[in-house]
Amino acid sequence: MFMFASVPMLSYGIRSYDLSIITTIVLTVLALYSGFFAALIWNDITDAEIDAIVHPDRPVPAGRIRAKRFFAIALVFSALTFIFSFLVSFWCFMLVGAAALFVAFHNKFLKRIIKFSAYSEIFTPLQWIIVPIFGFLAVNSSNVQDMLLLVIFTYFADKAHDLPEGIHDRNGDQKYGVRTYTTSFGEKHAAKVSFTMLFISGMLGVILYIKTTLTLIFLIPFLLVWLYSLYHSYKLIIIKKSEMKELGRIVGRKNFNYFLLAYDFIFLDIIIQLLMFYKW
Repeated sequence: MFMFASVPMLSYGIRSYDLSIITTIVLTVLALYSGFFAALIWNDITDAEIDAIVHPDRPVPAGRIRAKRFFAIALVFSALTFIFSFLVSFWCFMLVGAAALFVAFHNKFLKRIIKFSAYSEIFTPLQWIIVPIFGFLAVNSSNVQDMLLLVIFTYFADKAHDLPEGIHDRNGDQKYGVRTYTTSFGEKHAAKVSFTMLFISGMLGVILYIKTTLTLIFLIPFLLVWLYSLYHSYKLIIIKKSEMKELGRIVGRKNFNYFLLAYDFIFLDIIIQLLMFYKW
């Protein structure tokens, strides 16, 4: 929830908050939170066959819930996403609609039909760029430069997480024709691309600190988590090929935590700045 609140707060800046902006931030959190769960559930449903091979403990392949019931829950979260986004603004509503269409067709059809190399991992991170775009639209920000910087950071950071998990999921993806970096070019190539994406995302995070109102409250913990993630990503490059599958799962999770924490650090930075603003 902190992640989803961070973007409209960063976009709005360090100034007085009235009831209108607080309401907008709350509705943004509710819309993106609902959309996050809808997308996760939809992914679990469409990837049930792949998960049966590489993630048998997930709800659908493990038999803890029927796909039809899971789909009904996804519809509820989707409806809430549309309702909350409409309450934010018409343009946020349209953005959510476009994103929902893309996620539905990409997960269900496109990533199994389209056969050019690494298609799935090139386009899957586009789902996450909705977060920065939605946040800036919510407060009617005209600061396109900051928004684009956060969009590019989001793409590279999420891609750094997707590729190691693709190493772990190779057997399932390959069986069902999903084109990832691993199934297209091999594990070692995927590990090197992931490390590169992670490195670039860190540079973008530093630029974000320089170009926006963020302070050392963001930068110091961000750099520490980034360096920690880089270390583990490098281990994935140099490890034996036979050990890459299990380490890929671990590195993928660490890189995802890095991605989420970067947004949480933005939230924490803005909150502390606001407390100082109101105190002085």
